[in-house]
Amino acid sequence: MSIKAFFVDFYGTIVHEDGEVIKKITKIICETGKVENHSDIDFFWWKDFQTMFMNSYGDTFETQRALEEKSLVHTLERFNSNANAKELSEMMFAHWVKPPIFEDSKEFFEKSPLPVYVVSNIDTSDILEAIAYHGLKPAGVFTSEDAKSYKPRKELFELALKRTGLKANEVIHIGDSVSSDVKGASVVGIRALWLNRFGKNVPDGVESIKSLMDAYEKILY
Repeated sequence: MSIKAFFVDFYGTIVHEDGEVIKKITKIICETGKVENHSDIDFFWWKDFQTMFMNSYGDTFETQRALEEKSLVHTLERFNSNANAKELSEMMFAHWVKPPIFEDSKEFFEKSPLPVYVVSNIDTSDILEAIAYHGLKPAGVFTSEDAKSYKPRKELFELALKRTGLKANEVIHIGDSVSSDVKGASVVGIRALWLNRFGKNVPDGVESIKSLMDAYEKILY
């Protein structure tokens, strides 16, 4: 059966992840708290966020903003920092609504021979603002907030398929995360392309591309 649409991740795929702002926040926590090295903060913050993130679905679902604020509060407490959690959170949110865009992203949307749907682990209002900021025109947008679930769980992909009226074998999903995008899409039978912009080793069984434009070739077979 022929491919009829692209599903595409957003942060890390269309626009840059929040790595730089995380570095700034980590530096602030380090300077205002009791920390031996930055990596201690990164490890605790990420683990705390991931634990809440993976347990957030259905009746227990919380938005990305709520989870980030909670994880920051926990991190400040853990390292005895007197930094303001709300102010640090706002730094994160400012990135999410106006993230730098990758060079090939606008061309991908403008020249795609197929409809492009954004499927993202983010709050709806934030991604809509970011999409408008860059003038992108996706055929549709589906978020974790819509599905009350985060990738790699299947609910977000199932929601996107249901609302587009597409079958799993009619879609290719593109994303920068093997654990979130590739594994999540595969669970519901969607063919996934790992966007490997930085030349990392490709895991066995993973189909990869180096740029968004390379995805066009994949719809031919």
